Amino acid sequence: MENNKEKQLDAIDAKILKILVANAKISTADLAQSVGLSTSPCWQRVRRLEADGYIKGYAAKLDQYKLGATEIVFVEVSLERHNQDALKAFGRIIIELEEVLEVFLTSGEHDYLLKVAVTGTRGYEQFLTNKLSKIPGIRQTRSSFALRCLKDADVFIP
Repeated sequence: MENNKEKQLDAIDAKILKILVANAKISTADLAQSVGLSTSPCWQRVRRLEADGYIKGYAAKLDQYKLGATEIVFVEVSLERHNQDALKAFGRIIIELEEVLEVFLTSGEHDYLLKVAVTGTRGYEQFLTNKLSKIPGIRQTRSSFALRCLKDADVFIP
């Protein structure tokens, strides 16, 4: 929610969202039955949730390992400068790199946290050498390879 004037989600809206996160391909009839509504009011709620921006879209969840990018690396990036121009310039470049799955502007010791998918250590070396290190304004990076994912949730619905 971008402002406090937006309508708060009720329990049925939250349940609809949780079910759609688990199975976006569920039929409206099955969704309605799961939340205790008839089909038409359930469909209207889903359309309202879409129109209000709670549902940004629908996507297939893919297996990164089967696709060949077998390693996830978290990269902390510190920039040389911290003004708005430097932050925007880095942001414009980093979001274009296809290996970068997620980018977070952070507080604390580092400026950004990247989630990067690569094929092994050689794939990361190529990413680091041929792409990340060529971005102007980076002072320092620190990398951590993920060993195993214990939880993979797309969203938290309070």
